[in-house]
Order: sequence, then structure tokens, then C-alpha cells
Amino acid sequence: MRFAAITIKDIAKALGLSTSTVSRALRDSYEISPETKEKVLAYAEKFNYRPNPAALGLKERRTRSIGVIVSEIDNTFFSEAINGMESIAFDRGYTVIITQTHESFQRELANLRYLSSRSIDGLLVSLSSETNDIPHLNKIHQQGLPLVFFDRISDEIKTHKVIADNFKGAYDVTKHLIDSGHKRIAHLANVSYLSITIERLKGFEKALSDHGIKIPASYIQYCSHGGLMEEEIDKALDAFFASKIKPEAIFTAGEKLTIGCLRLLKKRGIKVPEDIAMVGFSNAKLLDLFDPPLTIVKQPAFEMGQIATEMLLNLIESRRPVTEFEKRVLPTQMTIRDSSL
Repeated sequence: MRFAAITIKDIAKALGLSTSTVSRALRDSYEISPETKEKVLAYAEKFNYRPNPAALGLKERRTRSIGVIVSEIDNTFFSEAINGMESIAFDRGYTVIITQTHESFQRELANLRYLSSRSIDGLLVSLSSETNDIPHLNKIHQQGLPLVFFDRISDEIKTHKVIADNFKGAYDVTKHLIDSGHKRIAHLANVSYLSITIERLKGFEKALSDHGIKIPASYIQYCSHGGLMEEEIDKALDAFFASKIKPEAIFTAGEKLTIGCLRLLKKRGIKVPEDIAMVGFSNAKLLDLFDPPLTIVKQPAFEMGQIATEMLLNLIESRRPVTEFEKRVLPTQMTIRDSSL
């Protein structure tokens, strides 16, 4: 049996009333007697009547729903960010529709088409690792859809953006490795053109430069799928260890890269930190249960989700065109554990 939600027509038919009487009773109109209101509301409550969001959307010219595009929910950073988004959206009467790209540009396009077809009021976007150009987002933004970037951003669209301080996070954790006596540090990164890759690489290189350290070109390797394909990480490790002078430490710039690297080092029989030190960007709580526990840089994901959503809802509900936009940069947090000592 197919579920069918109860409608105003169903209530009217059951109670022998007109649909207009039922509608006014549900709106608590003074035109309807208290007895009729009580009868209508009791029936609506008994059969779990809820206003049709599509009908309300037509009336208000809003659906009170926002779309979210992320690479993967099975990533602690994005799951925490989504929790932050929903905490704000729910309090302000909005529904959140979440889609995943799995680092695919084509999936990003398909998700955007789907969300557009649902007549969302606005969009929160973190770009996929395959997205190097954004005409699809430019087009929908130019058509009037409010849009806010978070984490993986583009400067092609003039709108609000929320990011972590990737430069400082990478700088601090690289400096920690150097202060711990490690000079030959390799860097495992996401695809080269992604905003988070660029910011973290700059922080890594600045820390090396400030300490007069030069590394071989082979010590910087990119994974175009952000760690979703372990063979890319394996190939990067081959490049690291093929160098005449082997690295003493590895800095991984993403959660999937971090976990995948740890797994493959173990498979190769390379022990952390006895054979090589390791640090990484990650919000995964399970990493403090590893042996040894991993030194990490954590992003304020929940707060980023909250702030991005506040910004988006303010754009949606603004009665005047918004021309001034903000780029919020939130601090990261380094937690030092045994993997880097």
C-alpha cells in the first residue's frame, strides 16, 4: 500500500465541512467558531495532518529548504559540518537536503540539477576534487540562487565563504615536526588545484623555508581523488621511498589520505613513529585510538557548518540585494600525540 498524506480535502470530507472552512480553522481564523476549530484540529492531530511544503512554497515563493553538496558524508569533517548546518537550519524552520559527489565532477553536476529541481532556497557547496571550473555554479548563481562556499571554495563567484585557517594549521604541524628533529618531511596532498590543497601546501612550504629546509620535488605528491583510491596513495608512497634520501616524516593533508596512508604503511611493514613520523589533517576521533595515537590538525567543522548556514539564510531572507560579502577564516587546532615524537 502506498502511503498518502492526509489533505485539507480529506479532513473536509470526513467532517462534512467545506475545504475553505477547514483551511480557515487550521489558520485559527476568527471567522470560524471555537467548536468547529476544535473539531478540525482534533481530527488533524489524530491523523497527523501537516501542511503541504510544496503548496506553502508556492504561496510564499519559498520552499524553506536548502541544498548541501559535499564530497562524502563518510568523512568526519563533513558529517560534523552537516550537524552544524542542521542545528541552525532546524531552528529557523528550514529543511536540509544533503547530496554527495564522491569526488566526482559529474556527480556534482547531477546533484546540482536534482537540488535545482527541488526548488531549494539556497545552496551550501564544498567542491569535489574533480571540479576545476564552476560554470554550472556560476549559471545558477547568476539566475538568483543564493550560494555559500565552505571548506573547498572558489573565488570565481562573489559570495560568502567559510574556511579553516589551512595555512596556519599546516605551518604549525610542519614546524612541530621540525622542532621534533625531523628535517626530511614528505607531503601527501589532495589534487593540486583545490583551494585546501593550495593553502595547506603554502603553509607546509613556508615552515620549511623559515627553517632553511629544502626537500626533493618527489617529497610532494598529489592524489586526485583525495584518498578515495588507495592505489593513488600507494603510488605516492612509492615516490617518497624511491628517493635516494628517504623521508623521516609524512604530513598528510586530508582525513582519507591520513587513514589510507597509515593503512598502507602498516601493510609495507613501516612502523610509526619508529621508522617514520606522521601527522595529518583529520577530525576523526578514532585516530586517538591508533597505536600510536596520531598527531592531528583538526578543523572547527561544526562551527563552519553553523556559520555557513547563518550566512546563507541571511542571504535568502534579505529584503535587499546583498553586495558586501565576507570570507570567514576559523582557527584550526593541533593535537600532538606519539606519532610525531
